[in-house]
Amino acid sequence: MTRDITFAVLGTGGIGRRTLEVSQYKDGITPVAACDRNGIAVDRDGLDVDELLDATEGNIASEEAYEVGDGVESAGDATGSDGGPLTDGGEVAADADGGVKQHGAGAGVVASAQAEPTRSPIQDVIDEAVAAGIDAVLLALPNLEHDFVPNTAERFADAGYDGVLVDVLKRSRVIGTLDEREETFADAGMTFVCGAGATPGFLTGAAALAAQSFVEVESVDIWWGVGLKSGYEDNRGTVREDIAHLDGYDVETAREMSEAEIEALVDEHDGRFEFHDMEHADDVLLERAGVCDAADVSVGGVLDVRSDEKPVTTTVEVTGRTFDGETATNTFELGDDTSMEANVNGPALGYVRRGVAMNRDGRTGVFGPAELMPGF
Repeated sequence: MTRDITFAVLGTGGIGRRTLEVSQYKDGITPVAACDRNGIAVDRDGLDVDELLDATEGNIASEEAYEVGDGVESAGDATGSDGGPLTDGGEVAADADGGVKQHGAGAGVVASAQAEPTRSPIQDVIDEAVAAGIDAVLLALPNLEHDFVPNTAERFADAGYDGVLVDVLKRSRVIGTLDEREETFADAGMTFVCGAGATPGFLTGAAALAAQSFVEVESVDIWWGVGLKSGYEDNRGTVREDIAHLDGYDVETAREMSEAEIEALVDEHDGRFEFHDMEHADDVLLERAGVCDAADVSVGGVLDVRSDEKPVTTTVEVTGRTFDGETATNTFELGDDTSMEANVNGPALGYVRRGVAMNRDGRTGVFGPAELMPGF
């Protein structure tokens, strides 16, 4: 009989919150800890997810900073998955627009009766993960600083954590920084599943499966559509990261934009952004799984932050040559009625399960989603 899985969520912006929500519909997997930049909630018997989500609904602190005690946290002004910083080396300050957006008893998790305020959220989760033997931790952290997630993972290893880390990172260049630390993770007994959301993640795995028809893959084309019915306000981190892929923008400019500047850009595009040739880690993850060269993978899509309907159908097209010399294209298509949270957080929890099973079998190190599919 398979043991139940306990997990923690590091960062409770849009992705973290939805993971907690979706976990209620998955048997045998229990959230026991969650944090944001201001607080941490812990219950080793299982968090009251409904209470936590109700308490923090609409409770957003924008660009809030606070002093870090004893220098425990060292992520600079890196933002959480909802766009606000988890840690900062400065004093408590208002945001760039002149005020902190917050409602209720406090900003974020601290509004929950289960939570306590903290100035060292990352370290607190690490300590709890080690002390309680939490099976897995979902890193719902920012990707705008490429070494933030790898450095955070290294902190888990240094603390003696020997469980599973799962990340929903997007950018190709992060994979190399994780690979550089693979020996550290393996020596600690950690299993790291990277790029485990929708793209990369779910769609990367679909491409790896579709490739099985061929002896040679010529191209992989991923075209996604996302409608965010909760809008920009509840998905600031996701929107900020995607803005970095627009023509004329990059990681640095997106990170430095104020909330007001991003909202103005959203208005300028009428809430709809189209992306081409994105730096998504699907390319290097498919290459490391031996499916195709990274250069043969293209990723693009359309994001609409003002509609609950997908602006385009999400598809994966894998073109290749069969053993008998035919050229064909296998197409995988997501249903238009599946939401972003269904396609990101559902697979993320699936990869949590897979990672825990591997870890319990002694398989440690760094793995991409395509490596957990049939080998090409």
